[in-house]
Amino acid sequence: MGNEVISFGIIGCGQIGLKRAKAIEELGYEVVGCYDLDVACRGEFASRHRCVEHSSLDSLLSDQLVSAVVIATRHNSLADISIRAIQKGKHVFVEKPAARNLDELKLVGLELEKSSSNYRIGYNHRYHRSIMKCTDLIRDGAIGDLMFMRARYGHGGRIGYETEWRASKHLSGGGELIDQGPHIIDLANLWFGHFSSVSGVVGTYYWDMEVDDNAFIIMNTSDGKTASIHVSCTEWKNTFSIEIYGKAGKLELSGLGGSYGLERLIHYDMLPEMGPPPTYIWEFPMSDNSWTLELSLFVNDILSGKQSSPGIKEGQAVLEAIDKIYNQIAP
Repeated sequence: MGNEVISFGIIGCGQIGLKRAKAIEELGYEVVGCYDLDVACRGEFASRHRCVEHSSLDSLLSDQLVSAVVIATRHNSLADISIRAIQKGKHVFVEKPAARNLDELKLVGLELEKSSSNYRIGYNHRYHRSIMKCTDLIRDGAIGDLMFMRARYGHGGRIGYETEWRASKHLSGGGELIDQGPHIIDLANLWFGHFSSVSGVVGTYYWDMEVDDNAFIIMNTSDGKTASIHVSCTEWKNTFSIEIYGKAGKLELSGLGGSYGLERLIHYDMLPEMGPPPTYIWEFPMSDNSWTLELSLFVNDILSGKQSSPGIKEGQAVLEAIDKIYNQIAP
């Protein structure tokens, strides 16, 4: 794999597919093909990116010019397309949550065991500047041994939100818990490790749909660390807020840019005598480069023959937590 020439196919030509294609081209790589069930959507995409418009998924996956695919479809087809791409020898970059449930993603894992394909799940929040700085501080011991975190992440939907594909359990696998929830659960897993106990409550408070519009999650590690998470699509003012508490201080994240507000990280450094802590603030007003950085890591992993992280293991850990909560409230 070391001297591989990488050319991309995009499967799913909507908003996220367009973002991924832009990132690929910013890195100097080529999008050579695309496919979407929506003929007009894929035609517009092909025209914009001057690539081959494939009329079927099999056609794109059989194209020898395509060495890697980005899968940006609805949740119900993420796992199936990943398996078919791996069977064709393609490297796979698939959007979170990578499947509707853990059983689907386990099938992807079995296929990966028989292949040499690189497989990465798109958790771009890991690569926001504020979050990367936060991760570095945690790993450097800036706040000491971790104790717990609490997080809020939400948006307010839009007119007609209850008629979109995310409101269909068959298409999405669930509601807000499996939509924005995976980003926060993945970050909690990154910082705290494995959570042995997971519980939660999901509810549909506002939107007239069959899936949850709010989820409240409690996760505990075997050594007593706790993550408290609330994800919502009734937030009305878009919100991203995470607080991480250690025995020597606290880290506070807020904002993701755009409608979520300025990316900011605050470090409260606890003094030995306690009292008001010295406070250090980092702000990141520049444009979001997480999409490009994430794709660059995928490319580097392919070229070096290294299996990506977050990959199948990290994706399964997220869906294991989500499944536990949905199974708690299943009839």
